[in-house]
Amino acid sequence: MFDDLPPDLARLLTLRVWHAMWLQRIDTKIADLQKREAEQEQGRNNRPQEPDWIIELGIGNGRPPIEVHVGNCYAAGKRRRPVPRDEARRLLTSGVRACTHCKPDAQLRILD
Repeated sequence: MFDDLPPDLARLLTLRVWHAMWLQRIDTKIADLQKREAEQEQGRNNRPQEPDWIIELGIGNGRPPIEVHVGNCYAAGKRRRPVPRDEARRLLTSGVRACTHCKPDAQLRILD
């Protein structure tokens, strides 16, 4: 048996209460972390699919398209809109600039 415990009943009961409080805090923290991980997994599963083509929009009246990007291009700006393949091809052939990083014109097989 362990002899390092307090010898009197009052201190033993206090020690028991402290340990019970610590166990409750630990159990609460575990439950919170499990809930957070479940929410993150649900968020990853419910994330919308990344678009295949993106147009970067300009500033000003009507926000004209200024550049076409592949859907996962890191160089696309914050003002963007997903577009279908046909619209991306139409914009590139009408003179909208192609991104020099992801090269959507090469992927769409549009030659100058």
